[in-house]
Amino acid sequence: MNVTDSCSVPSAEYQYYLFPVVYILSLVFGLPGNISAFFVFAFRTTPRTAFSVFISNLALADIVILLTLPFKIHYHLNRNNWVFGDVACRVTGILFFANIYLSICFMSCICVDRYMATVHPHTYLRLRSPRCSLVVSVGLWCVVGVAMLVFVLMGPLETKKDVSGSHSCFENFAKQEWDKRLRVYSLLSLIFGSLVPSIIILVCYPLAARRIAMIKTTTAQKAVRVIYIIIAITLLCFLPNHMVYLLHLLRRMRVIQSCSAANAIYHARRVTMALVILNTCLDPVLYYITTSHCKWKNLKITFPTGRFRRRRGVYTIAT
Repeated sequence: MNVTDSCSVPSAEYQYYLFPVVYILSLVFGLPGNISAFFVFAFRTTPRTAFSVFISNLALADIVILLTLPFKIHYHLNRNNWVFGDVACRVTGILFFANIYLSICFMSCICVDRYMATVHPHTYLRLRSPRCSLVVSVGLWCVVGVAMLVFVLMGPLETKKDVSGSHSCFENFAKQEWDKRLRVYSLLSLIFGSLVPSIIILVCYPLAARRIAMIKTTTAQKAVRVIYIIIAITLLCFLPNHMVYLLHLLRRMRVIQSCSAANAIYHARRVTMALVILNTCLDPVLYYITTSHCKWKNLKITFPTGRFRRRRGVYTIAT
């Protein structure tokens, strides 16, 4: 049986409550943390290092994701009915998904940086200049920017007609839309935005942990625990989404044709999409955990209004 033509979209009433709750939590806890981290690592951390460059770009990618969430909250509360027009749908949709892939890419860059610093310290000392990390970061943003621009300029996204008259946004695509545009983007995103970064993280961090574990000091043992926490968060937030997305692609390519399997993938996709957005709440914790071995300095941060001052701890990255 052809899943794309014969299987109806299953009912999933829970998504109208699940996504708004997760998105609101992400905005409340993730947005202040990521804005603070971006400000600290981009403007207050001296000397600038490769690590601080990647961290600030990760925070920026999370901020972009979070800024799209108010539109998605309205969409789901309105029972998956998009009212902001096709252009807004394409822009917010591509920003949302592209920056999820950017987040995992910058996490893998941080992973490689920590791996080189730990396992190959002599090579790292020669390559630790932030210039290389700036080139990599700009390159990643440019690739995503070009892909987004091409996608938006290709015109409206055609979705399956809904008997209720609702307008879907970035889901429930028509078969011809998938064949014409989405297949190539989806495969490239899966390979280079999901699988490759995940392999880097799940290989490099255990290798670094193994090397650090050989150092019998309290600081080294703490670093090992930090690495395992990061791996656990990656397994929780990103890997389930990647695996379900692979199954989703196989379904759309008609490799998986069972309607029962298609329904299971549909529900799993919604749960894993909620999990992957929770990463924006956990990243500020990662900023603290991954730099907890560094020295702290107290610094007054003056907000743009000039009226509100708070004492903050600011990371000083060891060079």
